[in-house]
Amino acid sequence: MDDRDAEAQIQQMVNFILNEAKETAGQINDKATEDFNVEKLKLVQGMKEKIRTDFADAKKKEAQKQAIMRSTAINKARLKKIEARQNCIETLSGEVASKLKEVGKAEAKYKQILIDLIVQGCLKLMEEEVIVKCRAADANLVRGVLDQASQAFAKTIAKETNVRASLKLALDKDVLPATCLGGVVLSCQGGSICVDNTLDTRLKLCMDNDKPALRKMLFP
Repeated sequence: MDDRDAEAQIQQMVNFILNEAKETAGQINDKATEDFNVEKLKLVQGMKEKIRTDFADAKKKEAQKQAIMRSTAINKARLKKIEARQNCIETLSGEVASKLKEVGKAEAKYKQILIDLIVQGCLKLMEEEVIVKCRAADANLVRGVLDQASQAFAKTIAKETNVRASLKLALDKDVLPATCLGGVVLSCQGGSICVDNTLDTRLKLCMDNDKPALRKMLFP
């Protein structure tokens, strides 16, 4: 083998080695590219899933926030509605109280109201001796109807039970506050038992007992 053949053979071996190296490098490059694309795909998919999850969480939180805001607004509106209705009923009560203040000025009408209130209270107490308390301004008027009230009580008992009953009524030395709308407070047994038949209490009872009917009438 001469030098030329040897050189050719060496060159052939070099080319073979280079080709093998290129092929191996290509395979390595392809594998690296494939691995890169796989990791890239995983990363992209992971980021997409994270974005979806974050978006779903944000959407859920926003929905909850809106629900809370809506519930708060509804509750505030409901409270304002209740407050407005209560104010309306209180205003009505105040207007009725103003009207009741005028009752005492109509003496004949007020006198009969006092008799009825005294008799009604005595029917609850069912005692032979009852003390009647009233406003200082009503003292003379009440004193003047005690006998009539006692007789009316006896007639009512006789009519309902056919029993003769006697009732002794006396005016209390103490008086009701001047701010009272009128009416009487009845007591017996040394003041241990009382019946409040003032117009103030009657108004309060009426407003409490008839509140459903009043609401239905005022807020249909």
